[in-house]
Amino acid sequence: MGSDGQNWYLGLSYDQWVPLSVAGPTPAARYKHAAVTVDGKLYIIGGSRNGRYLSDIQVFDLKSLTWSTIKLKSGVLPATSGHNMILWENKLLFLAGHSKDVSDTVTVRFIDLQSYECGVIETFGKLPVARGGQSVTLVGSKLIMFGGEDQHRRLLNDISVLDLETMTWSTVETMQTSPAPRFDHTAALHADRYLLILGGCSHSIFFNDLHVLDLETMEWSQPQLQGDLVSPRAGHAGVTIGDNWYIVGGGDNKSGVPEILMLNMSKLVVSVLATVKGRDPLASEGLSVSSASLDGENFLVAFGGYNGKYNNEVYVMRPKPRDVLHPKILQSPAAEAAAASVRAAYALIKPEKYLSEREDSSFKEVHVDNTQQSLLAEISALGEQKKALESSLADIRAENADLRNKIEDVNTTHADLSKELQSVQGQLISERSRCAKLEAQIAELQKTLESMQSIEEEVQALRKEKSKLDRDMDASSVQKQGSGGAWKWITG
Repeated sequence: MGSDGQNWYLGLSYDQWVPLSVAGPTPAARYKHAAVTVDGKLYIIGGSRNGRYLSDIQVFDLKSLTWSTIKLKSGVLPATSGHNMILWENKLLFLAGHSKDVSDTVTVRFIDLQSYECGVIETFGKLPVARGGQSVTLVGSKLIMFGGEDQHRRLLNDISVLDLETMTWSTVETMQTSPAPRFDHTAALHADRYLLILGGCSHSIFFNDLHVLDLETMEWSQPQLQGDLVSPRAGHAGVTIGDNWYIVGGGDNKSGVPEILMLNMSKLVVSVLATVKGRDPLASEGLSVSSASLDGENFLVAFGGYNGKYNNEVYVMRPKPRDVLHPKILQSPAAEAAAASVRAAYALIKPEKYLSEREDSSFKEVHVDNTQQSLLAEISALGEQKKALESSLADIRAENADLRNKIEDVNTTHADLSKELQSVQGQLISERSRCAKLEAQIAELQKTLESMQSIEEEVQALRKEKSKLDRDMDASSVQKQGSGGAWKWITG
């Protein structure tokens, strides 16, 4: 679709994806990039293509239908894939993902949209291990990170929280059954309370399950979806508008998913909005989907992905306005147990068995009122019990947290001692080797000394023989001088 003035999008049909005819140069095709829309502009950062990580920053103007490239005035963004990007206080926060810049923990970077300066944000607390393919969801002033795959291909299903006001990381201990470790899933927030996780994959399995984390109780549940079936997928993208979660693309390493889904989070009902062809860019893995507000109306914007080839097309959908329902409270296992207790209390108290057919109507009314009061008292008592249980549970959680901290300290101390022991053992091995060499040298010296003693004895014997010979020669000389002869006459 081409540009028709500045309001081309107002003529779009509802719930239909259309490709945009872009003016001028386009960015390199890619997948597993990060995307967010700000003031009618789609920002694309990084991604991967042919095994190579990208670091460029591309901007698509949804009104003029043109691409441009941002050149940072300071700082450098590393080439990264499988990362996340969040808008916070006129800054794009760019975190996690796989990169050649090796780091043991998740790094948080920023791009200032006014000055185009870039840098690393110092974070505190318990920094999560570096990873890619995770989900990051903004909840108030906190980022909730779930899952991913670390640098050693270890799959994760942990929850880490970054408080954006203090830039402090913390880990969260959850209750009930957590989702299986996974990456390349998608996440959404419902009613500012529930974190929904859909799909993703391990190294051998592609998931189609839905898991819900109640952020108030930190309990996981796995509610059943109604409506159309959700096929297993990973690398899909999702975005929420009101109660509806729009899910696009994904695949299973064999083929792309052609169904465009809408999940109503209040009813937990899935419906197929559209079906595209197998090689359509919207049936890609690693694509992005963002929501944009143009003239007060919401639009979905899709970009990139891989389905046998890398894509760089821009698609737009105008979702049909739908009724906003009262947010459904998704019952956690503990809440369901409490509700069951209340239902049991109602079942046990039956006003009818206390009434007699011979009693007059005035007595019946009074008795019913008393029964209602009894019911209210029972409910109030159950509420008090629930509060007491919640207080005890909070204390137990605190004790568990302390115990976990102590265990972590012990494990850290044990690891340090193990390292010291290994170092000492290495030193002992080195000393033993040196002692063995010294013993060998001493043995050689002892042999040398023994041979020197033998030589010394031979030298002494030779000296004695020489001394004897000298005495014999002296005696012989004296005898010659005493015999006289011609020499004596001459000298005399």
